[in-house]
Amino acid sequence: MSDTDLSMLTATELAQGYEQGRFTPVEATEAALAAVAERNGPVNAMLFVDEEAALAAARESTTRWAEGRPLGPADGIPTALKDLLLTKGWPTLRASTLIPDTGPWDVDSPATARLREGGAVLFGKTTTPEFGWKGVTDSIRHGATGNPWDPGLTAGGSSGGSAAAVGLGMGPWSVGTDGGGSVRIPAAFTGTVALKPTFGQIPIFPPSPYGTLSHAGPMTRSVRDAALLMDLLTLPDSRDWHALATPTRSYVDGLDDGVAGLRIAYSPTLGYGTNDPEVEAAVTAAVQVLAEAGARVEQVDPGVQDPVDAFHVLWFTGAAKVVEHYGPDALEQIDPGLADAIRRHGLGASASDYLDATAVRMDLGVRMGAFHEEWDLLLTPTMPIPAFPVGQPAPDGWPSDLWTSWTPYTYPFNMTQQPALSLPCGFTGDGRPVGLQVVGPRHADALVLRAGQAYQERTDWHRRVPPLVHPPHPTTEEA
Repeated sequence: MSDTDLSMLTATELAQGYEQGRFTPVEATEAALAAVAERNGPVNAMLFVDEEAALAAARESTTRWAEGRPLGPADGIPTALKDLLLTKGWPTLRASTLIPDTGPWDVDSPATARLREGGAVLFGKTTTPEFGWKGVTDSIRHGATGNPWDPGLTAGGSSGGSAAAVGLGMGPWSVGTDGGGSVRIPAAFTGTVALKPTFGQIPIFPPSPYGTLSHAGPMTRSVRDAALLMDLLTLPDSRDWHALATPTRSYVDGLDDGVAGLRIAYSPTLGYGTNDPEVEAAVTAAVQVLAEAGARVEQVDPGVQDPVDAFHVLWFTGAAKVVEHYGPDALEQIDPGLADAIRRHGLGASASDYLDATAVRMDLGVRMGAFHEEWDLLLTPTMPIPAFPVGQPAPDGWPSDLWTSWTPYTYPFNMTQQPALSLPCGFTGDGRPVGLQVVGPRHADALVLRAGQAYQERTDWHRRVPPLVHPPHPTTEEA
């Protein structure tokens, strides 16, 4: 099997191949590293690669598989991590020039620790905007991250490096973080899969300065891989006092049970958004697939208002505390957009403002809880627009540069802490991916994944391969 074919297999397919002896973790890791060498240049998704450590881990995994004693289905899977997650022995720079690259780097985050324990082959770190603050991935420290389908477009953010890496075969999965859409935005823009689980389902350490808005989540090319990775990431870690009880059932169990009989609401705009017509057409067609699979689907708005002002208070007061740690001159050294947002929305917020924002959040949670008494799931576009040019904070001619102005369907579900899954569901006429968002009530992560699996069983959007993976052969004239 060629490196290209091996690099584009899912984690599930890799584990099956290891078990059957068709290829080894060493070969899969070599394929992932080759993908980095061949495809990272145009997109700038990987900021750090430890080839020596990766191959050493892959050799150990190969021995375990050969002896019939793998540590689990993640054993030997090449894996990169977003550079907000602590990784022992590797720098975690959070894309900020405020952070020295001297360490010490002696702690693993819970996600990193679980992956090591499961035998995953950790090979590098992926890009993020500074402190993960916005919906595109660019920074003073590491530059901008482009899209697998067109490097001239943004990959989204803040987990854009992980989405681009996964989309291009630099490992079949990654772990990102999501405080307002940061795994789902890039998944929609890059044609990949990402789940923001119920808050607390995946332990986090150290605690996020963005508080209970911030989640960790799997980023993959298939729903089945997301379920598989959830089984690992949801294992307990005593350092997170917010963490929920570890699930007693695998997320893979029941994944293929379908959607027949489910009550599913489709809200194209949540009652306040506006969509690109091609995005809305693709999402509407995706909703019809689930209806044809047996779900009872109706177009219904949940009856909520845009909570963006409250979200700004909660988000940017957290960002202000992050930057405050680095001294009185730190605002002059960070991403100018972040500095401006902190000044406008963070520094001037009072305790009363924060409590008012929290009250808006609580009311939103109550309303969505009541909505899900009638509806099992809610479908929306993940994003109202497709990807726009790389290096820009917003599309050309957009009325605001602030990322929340073009992500109206993601941050509300960080505020309510509901599980939300983004799936690829089509392309615009010029080849830009479109994402479908599946939202469930809190603790219904397995149901959300089940609906996503039902969709992927009936479509092949997640199997589409970016041109960077299989570049067209030159014509005789070009050669």
